[in-house]
Amino acid sequence: MKRNTTAIIASLTLFALMPMTAFADNGFFLGGSIGASTLDDDFDGLGVDTDSTSFRLTAGWQLNDFLSLEAGYHNFGIFEDRLDIDGVMADISMKADGFTLGATGSIPAGRHFSLFGRAGAFFWDGDAKINDISVATPEDTNLFYGAGAEFKVSESFSLLGDWTRYELEDTKSDVISFGFKFRF
Repeated sequence: MKRNTTAIIASLTLFALMPMTAFADNGFFLGGSIGASTLDDDFDGLGVDTDSTSFRLTAGWQLNDFLSLEAGYHNFGIFEDRLDIDGVMADISMKADGFTLGATGSIPAGRHFSLFGRAGAFFWDGDAKINDISVATPEDTNLFYGAGAEFKVSESFSLLGDWTRYELEDTKSDVISFGFKFRF
């Protein structure tokens, strides 16, 4: 509940600031991406090394050519692995999803191409199961950061490719994704 309240307050603050940027070369945008998320970590002595298909939906405001603010939803999919726990094979599954709030800085590298870096807060919750029995349901607010490239197909439509690292308490997940951005 705490995560949802914080995310709602942060999103309302973001959208309240948008009219203050009316003088800039700006615009509202929506985006989405799909990619591969990896998890290679040690959970209480259990070495988990797996990947999953993830997706992200975003909405934001382009303040100028160099800076945008964005809010979004990220779903890591389901990480599944089979591990030997004290001589007994067990099916492990973990999932996490949540809301993001952050900023993206861009450096134009030509008329249609730019490089960007992004960072912000990730308000998430998860579920870890062993043999379909829930053993943990963590939730927290942690950092995310990443970098990528954008290719403008037209004035209103771009293709994106990026890498983003999400920190989930003591665990890190890297996501490589490809997507789009549509400007209004």
